[in-house]
Amino acid sequence: MHVPTPSPAFPSPGAIRVRTCEPADFDAIADLMNQPGVRHGTLLSGWRTPESLRAWYESRPAGCITICAEIDGRVVGQSHLEVAKPRRSHCASVGLGVHDAWQRRGVGSALMVAIIACADQSLGLRRLELEVFADNEAAIALYRKSGFVVEGRSRGAAMRDGVLADTLHMARYAEAPSFASPLTS
Repeated sequence: MHVPTPSPAFPSPGAIRVRTCEPADFDAIADLMNQPGVRHGTLLSGWRTPESLRAWYESRPAGCITICAEIDGRVVGQSHLEVAKPRRSHCASVGLGVHDAWQRRGVGSALMVAIIACADQSLGLRRLELEVFADNEAAIALYRKSGFVVEGRSRGAAMRDGVLADTLHMARYAEAPSFASPLTS
């Protein structure tokens, strides 16, 4: 499946290139997911291995999208989109991670632009959902900038560093396009 990318076909050195993840990326993705900041900031348990990523990748339901951001050939971020089951097939959950050394450099924004474009323009999804630690201000700012709103808070929903932490439930809802019927025009 083609994933729209915000970067040019021939990126300049240091430019962010977004593309579909491949099995060859599992070592780099495991490295970024094991970064202290990524482990602290996401709801995943961390300590991923390339083998555990391969098992996850191969067991995903049909319709899941996984993309990577790379700079100068190095994977520095990843995002995934998992479409919900029937009755909620207009929805998908979103996950995102950016290597500690590359945060606040536009990588997360590039990934969000690409994953939202895929959701809206290729898959026709209407609702994107995610869960984030309530104190992850940088991620919350990125999600708000991308059109997500806070829909709720879960007190003590996740264990982090031996302490229960609150999470926020955020969603982005895209209105269905209106189509002019040739019969009524």
